[in-house]
Amino acid sequence: MKNFHLIDHPLIQHKLTIMRRANTSSKDFRELLNEISMLMGYEITRELPLENVEIETPVARATMKRISGKKLAIVPILRAGLGMVDGLLSLVPVARVGHIGLYRDPETHQPHEYYCKLPPDISHRLVIVVDPMLATGGSASDAIRMLKDKGCTHIKLMCVVAAPEGVAKLTADHPDVEIYSAALDECLNDHAYIVPGLGDAGDRLYGTK
Repeated sequence: MKNFHLIDHPLIQHKLTIMRRANTSSKDFRELLNEISMLMGYEITRELPLENVEIETPVARATMKRISGKKLAIVPILRAGLGMVDGLLSLVPVARVGHIGLYRDPETHQPHEYYCKLPPDISHRLVIVVDPMLATGGSASDAIRMLKDKGCTHIKLMCVVAAPEGVAKLTADHPDVEIYSAALDECLNDHAYIVPGLGDAGDRLYGTK
């Protein structure tokens, strides 16, 4: 799993433990997901290219660094991925946001597309696909395929909890995509839920179950 990156900062691990608790409220769950996304954003943007720029400080002229190269796009997989967008936008407010809607068939566990709206220049941007859970990997793989069909060549996936099965599928389907996660859990159960996981992230975010 050479393309898998575990972000195990103590603050992230602490907040994730609180998220996992069954009695954590939707309000706290949303706030924690936002905070974890922002903290993970520091790592996923570590390799952004820099260029020199001349500036005037209150004391003197100086040569300093600023971000150059490709601009960013954040693409949440609906609906749980929406909970990760604001954390990244707090770091990169000028990033564009696209949306991909996929739902999982309760019987086959296969993803089905129902919505796709992307920035018109998406192919010229570094795309960060966000979804709290990487379970079977089907939804993430399909979303990335849709982005590649639009001409995207630089894509990263950011999740909070991943299962080995999902990482294996995504690595097989898209070996060029880097995966960033705060946890690699044990396995999937018979209902394709991550164990120990944190339940259905969408339901917990929005209090729909």
